[in-house]
Amino acid sequence: MKVFNMSSAKGKKVNIYLIIGAVMTGIIVVMAIVGIFWTPYSTTAMSAKERFAAPSWQHLFGTDNFGRDIFSRVMKAVGTSALISVLVVAISAVAGIVLGAITGYFGGVVDAVVMRIVDAINGFPSILLALVIISLLGKGRQNVVLALAIAFTPSFVRIVRGEFIRLRDADYVVRARLMGVAKPRILFVHILPNIFSTFWVSVTIGLNNAILAESGLSYLGIGVQAPDATLGSLLSDAQASLASSPWYALAPGLTIVWTVLGVAMLSEGIGKLKK
Repeated sequence: MKVFNMSSAKGKKVNIYLIIGAVMTGIIVVMAIVGIFWTPYSTTAMSAKERFAAPSWQHLFGTDNFGRDIFSRVMKAVGTSALISVLVVAISAVAGIVLGAITGYFGGVVDAVVMRIVDAINGFPSILLALVIISLLGKGRQNVVLALAIAFTPSFVRIVRGEFIRLRDADYVVRARLMGVAKPRILFVHILPNIFSTFWVSVTIGLNNAILAESGLSYLGIGVQAPDATLGSLLSDAQASLASSPWYALAPGLTIVWTVLGVAMLSEGIGKLKK
């Protein structure tokens, strides 16, 4: 992807991807936080007289088949989808750091066993693996988070393991070993901070994948269950009235696209910071 860098009066390059990505992602974050405490209308109040009302100043995104304000429901759904995605990435990233650090630094039997498990998990598409886990554990927000975290952990393990293999024989690591520094300190104080520039890009990519995966599961009806709603479940609810009321699907669909594009540009911008 070609990068367009604008130069300021002082000759410094402006990271356009980082700026645009931060603005787009920031709007979603603000919407999610505000939606926790306030929405223009109740997300559960129904009105038979306002069913499938077209977008207007009164209802910016129109209303759904129960007369509920779609903009208010999107605000609430953004918060739910964002929370699930952040939890999934946080759990899988922490697990990936621990397993990747141990296997990458020490190698041996532990490395062989863990990587065979990682290869086995990677043999299944993330959505398919999540479907299997949810079918065993049952539907619900907690099980969705657990299923996706298990599916996403191998990618973080591979990234962290590769970085630790690359750095375990670096000069500063060798000196720390010769000085008798404890191995946990070498792993998490000396090596770990030096992989963050690469790791944070993986985190932002993981957020995008988590948003899409959660939306997909909810769209299929096996993700978050009513009365809670996510962007995927809103999109699923709108499927039946797509021809007669396209705004019903357009609002959550465009929100998913906006979120994914914003996080992708933010990831690209973060990647440019280390160059």
